Amino acid sequence: MDQPHRNAALGREPIRTIDREELKAKLDRGDEFMLIMALNRWAYDAKHIPGSVHFDTPDELYAALGPDDEVVVYCSNVDCLSSVALYRDLVRRGYRNVRRFSGGLLNWEDAGLPLEGEYAAEARQ
Repeated sequence: MDQPHRNAALGREPIRTIDREELKAKLDRGDEFMLIMALNRWAYDAKHIPGSVHFDTPDELYAALGPDDEVVVYCSNVDCLSSVALYRDLVRRGYRNVRRFSGGLLNWEDAGLPLEGEYAAEARQ
């Protein structure tokens, strides 16, 4: 299941997604795209997928993106509203190449993939 629960979807249109294997392959290849963690600064500082970024304000986010940039958003899991809301907002604003890593941080971590952040090392123990 890569779509959020129908009550958490914040809209009726399907959300374009990327799975863990494709995301990892893109990161391993060094593809040019922006991986954005949609959770708050505390969560980002605690642990995040390597190569991802976080923006503290919408103005910072929109200043960093062009309408044709490839963007992948994620948060904690498939039903997390943060990445759903960010995805919907970007699409509504005309960004054309947006996808959501629906499994989020929990799916990445459960697969034993690398993490960065203050608590990333503790997650490995």
